[in-house]
Amino acid sequence: MNYFGNDPKEAVTIMKVRDFMVRDVIGVSPETTIKDVMSTFVEKKIGGVPIMKKDGTLCGIVTDGDILRALKPLDRRIHDYFSFITYIAVEDREVHLSEIINREIIKIAKTNGIVTVRPEDEMETVINLLAKHHFKKLPVVNGAGRVVGVISRGDVIRNIQQTIVESL
Repeated sequence: MNYFGNDPKEAVTIMKVRDFMVRDVIGVSPETTIKDVMSTFVEKKIGGVPIMKKDGTLCGIVTDGDILRALKPLDRRIHDYFSFITYIAVEDREVHLSEIINREIIKIAKTNGIVTVRPEDEMETVINLLAKHHFKKLPVVNGAGRVVGVISRGDVIRNIQQTIVESL
């Protein structure tokens, strides 16, 4: 059984990412529309997905926050000497929304500096990355850069609870 030891003198088997990553990855292709990604988020009750090429290579990651930022209404400001007026036309919002939701997801996704982990990484590495960057989820990639799993905050908490907390 894998666990973190409470006493540093204990013999500890270090947990690896492969021991608790989700292998059934829900991902999308770069060409998937924002609208379709939104549907996937709602249907699967998730908040982020890796974006993968046909061969499974990671090329981006997108979250519900990225989509919200892309959908943010256009803001037109009209200045005069006496007042500041913010005007957002309903027609402009609808046109903006219809243009945005039909764009390819890769256009709003994070594509550079994506933080990933490997199956052989230790749980401590995952905890540090999730805490430091405030990520909800990390893609797990193999040596060829192909997505082989994902690991979320919830996966880590569940695993710690099942393997450590229950034994205390």
